[in-house]
Amino acid sequence: MHPPIEALVAEELTLAVDPRVSALAEAIAARHGAASRAVLFYGSCLRTSQLDGLMLDFYLIVGDYRSAYDRRWLARANALVPPNVFPFEHDGLAAKYAVLSEADFHRLNGPETRSVSIWARFAQPARLVWASDDAARRRATAAVARAAPTLLDAAGKVAGEAPLDWWRRAFFLTYSAELRAERAGKSGSVVDSDRDRYRRFFDPAVAAIEGRAGKSASWRRRRIEGKALSVVRLAKASATFAGGVDYIAWKINRHAGTQIVIKPWQRRHPLLAAISLLPRLLRSGAVR
Repeated sequence: MHPPIEALVAEELTLAVDPRVSALAEAIAARHGAASRAVLFYGSCLRTSQLDGLMLDFYLIVGDYRSAYDRRWLARANALVPPNVFPFEHDGLAAKYAVLSEADFHRLNGPETRSVSIWARFAQPARLVWASDDAARRRATAAVARAAPTLLDAAGKVAGEAPLDWWRRAFFLTYSAELRAERAGKSGSVVDSDRDRYRRFFDPAVAAIEGRAGKSASWRRRRIEGKALSVVRLAKASATFAGGVDYIAWKINRHAGTQIVIKPWQRRHPLLAAISLLPRLLRSGAVR
C-alpha cells in the first residue's frame, strides 16, 4: 500500500535545507509583511545543493496581492499575469522570487489550467522553508500535492511505458510549452538526478489521477498559449524585475552557452530590450 501523494509531498517539503536558505526565505517574507503566507525553495540550486555564485529560486505565497504591495499597479500586474518576479539578495546570496496568492497557487498547480508553468515546477522537489502558521503550511502542501498528478495526467498514459520514461516524457512536453533557456536533454536530467524520488512518487501520483473528470488540453494548444504567455511574462518582467534584462542574459548565457552582452540602451529601455532579444534567442536556439 503506497502512501497518498500528499503525505509524500508533506514529508519532502519539510526536509532540511542550508540555514542560509531559510534565512533568505524569512527575509523575503519580511519584505511583504503580513501578506506573506509561505515561501518555497525549488530549482537547480536545490537539486545540486550549490548556492554560492548562483541565483536561488523561490516562490512567495501571499494571502492577497493588494496587501502584498505598496504600489497598486504591482498588485494588478500580479493578478492579471501571475506571477510577479523580483530579485533579492541576502547574506551574500543572490535569489529571485515569484509571487502568487494562495488561491492562484492552488489553481495553477491543478488540471483546471492549461499553463504548465507552476505544476511542471512543483512536480519536482521543493522545500517549504518558511510559513506564517500551520494553516498556511497545510494550504501550501495541498497545492503542491496537486502538481505531480497534473503533470502525469496531462502527458497521458502510453501503453508499456516505464514509470521513469513517463516522467521524462511529461517534463519534455512541459519544456516544449514554454520559452526555456535550457540545453536539450534537460527534461530527462531532472528525472535522472533523483530517480528514486520519482519512482516513489509515481504510484501515488497515478492513484491521485483516478477519478478526475474531463479531457486534457492538446499539447499543440498548450505550446501556442504557453510560448505566447512566456513572451508576455518576459515583457512584464522588464518592468517589475530590476535588472531583469541583465538576468535574462545571464540565464541564457549560463544555460545555452551564448555570449549575449547587454548594451547601455537596453538597460535604459528594458521593455524594448526584451522584445529585441526574442528573435535572436529563437534563431540561436537559446530558448525554444
